[in-house]
Amino acid sequence: MATGTIPRSDIDPYTDASILSPYEDYRRLRDLGPVVWLEAHEVYAVARYREVYDALHDHTTFSSASGVGLTETLNKAQKGSSFTSDPPYHDYVRGLVARHLKPKALEEFHDYIEGWANTLVDQLIEKGTFDAVTDFAQAFPLAVVPDLLGWPVDEGKERLLEWATAGFNAFGPLNQRTMSGFPLLKEMSEFLARMSVPGNLRPGSWGEQLVTDAKDGKIEEYLLPGLLGDFLAPSMDTSVSALSSMLWLLGTHQEQWEEIRADESHIPRAFNEIIRIESPLRGFTRLVTRERELGGVSLEPGMRVLLLYGSANRDERHWTEPDAFDIHRRAVAQHVGFGHGIHGCVGQALSRLEGHSLLKALSTKVRSIEVGEPTWRLHNTIRGIASLPVTLHT
Repeated sequence: MATGTIPRSDIDPYTDASILSPYEDYRRLRDLGPVVWLEAHEVYAVARYREVYDALHDHTTFSSASGVGLTETLNKAQKGSSFTSDPPYHDYVRGLVARHLKPKALEEFHDYIEGWANTLVDQLIEKGTFDAVTDFAQAFPLAVVPDLLGWPVDEGKERLLEWATAGFNAFGPLNQRTMSGFPLLKEMSEFLARMSVPGNLRPGSWGEQLVTDAKDGKIEEYLLPGLLGDFLAPSMDTSVSALSSMLWLLGTHQEQWEEIRADESHIPRAFNEIIRIESPLRGFTRLVTRERELGGVSLEPGMRVLLLYGSANRDERHWTEPDAFDIHRRAVAQHVGFGHGIHGCVGQALSRLEGHSLLKALSTKVRSIEVGEPTWRLHNTIRGIASLPVTLHT
């Protein structure tokens, strides 16, 4: 147990109501204290920005090696990936994936991705009214990511989003959302095992390079399915969330959209603000490995803490007017929407490249973005829109 008085709360951030409208629950947790005991899941929640940031930058104390989910049974099944490991093993396996996903490595794909962005925007302008999620936010990474990874054209592509969804749900409690994804996780595991066999991925692709490295003895073959999975999940669901929120936020803030159209230098800051205010990742847990003070509270080894990224990014103790969308916000790059520290989302550079490319294509072609009312998605770990009608006006 922790020493000192830690407030207790019956707030459950995994109920349908809290998932669909989380920000009041997050505010209540922040107001209770820097660390709060969640009775519903018997875990400590950290909801304020400073404490979340500090924990993410102390991976020795706040360990990922015992899993980053809420359920110990599932944590044991998810060990071994870059998500669920600590240095030095983490540095090794993450490096095998990150070599392709670093900003420098992605430079050669700028024109390719910008070309896809222009093509998609042209198609959606011609289409008229479309759905922000299926026609835009899902369509773009599905057009780009499988090709980069080298997936065979006739296998797996139509299931990638469902597999990624099931994988991220499994970081939450053992509820119906998690359990309904078990058959999909089995499918994904079998598919990744097949893709680990030489000759099944497109020559010259990122995935095929991993398989070749294993064949040449440069990496252990047993790592291949997990490494291919590390490519898949961070490149899909978080991007879908960010891109759909992008259309909604810009459609409801026309004056800021006009500023972006007038000056493309706003694009990187605007994308960061989208990630801050509607963080794709709700949060992950860490296991405390040694005694440490966090926010004036003494934590002891063995405690599991839930770091709530979506709450930290709305913390009024750190952000001015945190519930306002503002592309001029100073220091917005400090957000923890993709995590932070050594476990910051390995696919975030690709997600930024996708987002920046689509913003650039939209800004050169679209005068205004008309949006309807969003339907929010029920998901344990991903904050995102399920559907949103959009019309692009030129």
